[in-house]
Amino acid sequence: HLDVGWMSHPFPLSSFRIATSAQIDTIRSLGVPRVRWSPEQSDAAPANVAPEGGVGAGDEGDAPAADRAADAGDDAAAASEPALTAEAAARLEHRRLLDAQDAALRLCERQYAEAARECRQTIEMVEQRPHDARDRIEALSATLVAKMLDAGEVCVRMLVEGAADRASMHAMNVGIVSLLMGRVLGLPEDELRDLGCGAMLHDIGKLDLPLRMRSRDESFSPSEVRVWEEHVELGIAQARRMGLSAGATAVIAQHHEHADATGFPQRLDGDRMSLAGRVCALVNAYDNLCNPRLPSAALTPHEALSMLFAQGRSRFDAPMLASFIRMMGVYPPGSTVQLTDDRYAQVVSVNATRPLKPSVVVVDLRAPRAETLVVDLERVPGVGIRRSLKPQQLPPPALEWLGPMPRTCYFFEPAPPAGMPPESP
Repeated sequence: HLDVGWMSHPFPLSSFRIATSAQIDTIRSLGVPRVRWSPEQSDAAPANVAPEGGVGAGDEGDAPAADRAADAGDDAAAASEPALTAEAAARLEHRRLLDAQDAALRLCERQYAEAARECRQTIEMVEQRPHDARDRIEALSATLVAKMLDAGEVCVRMLVEGAADRASMHAMNVGIVSLLMGRVLGLPEDELRDLGCGAMLHDIGKLDLPLRMRSRDESFSPSEVRVWEEHVELGIAQARRMGLSAGATAVIAQHHEHADATGFPQRLDGDRMSLAGRVCALVNAYDNLCNPRLPSAALTPHEALSMLFAQGRSRFDAPMLASFIRMMGVYPPGSTVQLTDDRYAQVVSVNATRPLKPSVVVVDLRAPRAETLVVDLERVPGVGIRRSLKPQQLPPPALEWLGPMPRTCYFFEPAPPAGMPPESP
């Protein structure tokens, strides 16, 4: 366990099993004074543990002698006790799974919060230190791309609104989901980094607008709409001041263009837009539907996808829209749903390779949500999703139990291994 920020080391996660000596060399190069070792999560005990709780040469970690003695005593006591009843064993296993689930969520939230803080601070320095801001956003994008590629198969994960402040949530949502989409489309690493920079900075031109003009309002007059639309041209100017790459600048320039040439500011059609620009335009439209300025106007993620499909098939690149729906799933994270066995649930993550079988938290009024395990529908034979619901359509007790968030933010996490045994429904 590395007790440093997620972006301060090259590993996909801050907790992992050491498998090679090269990883040990990398850990040493970080200059951290201490790492933590979890023997219960390791494959074997250390080969050379020194007295007094010290660590022999070549071992990474520490375990005080008193703790080892206590563990040995516990083992001896456990051996003398009667075997656990099936009910007690089930309770212990449930607690173990809950702890692992909570640790994975907390880790994902810390990673998101760290990246969101870096994004916010970068945007704040654009006006006074544009070149420093460029270097910082390029480093952030490169880190996210590396983590995403190193993670192997990934899931799109829903996080609570509090994982980032409102100001940076939209930039992060568009950045993260655009990178996931670019990964699905097979963009090379350098183009992914440009896509990440442009997507996180796509609204950078709004810094030059009056505060009240930064979010489009239905009450805007035609002249006010024109002022608001100027944020794209202002963003291009900011990108040039920063010295962003041509690829990243194109994303900023095209994030309101449409494949049918009905967008702005240049009314480009799909053939004249970059692939990264088309990705960002689609993801930006999706997030604006899910997270509008007024939470009361928000669509559910499922409704947002349905609207894009129904009304945007000409506006957005059709093959890309199909790929986006496959990646997010028909019921994207954050959707409230009814299962085929009539229970209510909320989708918390989707594996792009198995989009029809997301992971859900199922309403169980007998236990608090914090004590409920997430269920991977891929591993529950005979149970699927019947339909999507607005939160207000849920029975009041189910709505109170789920407590759906008014806003949805996304991150990514490694997908669970395939071929795991079935779960209890």
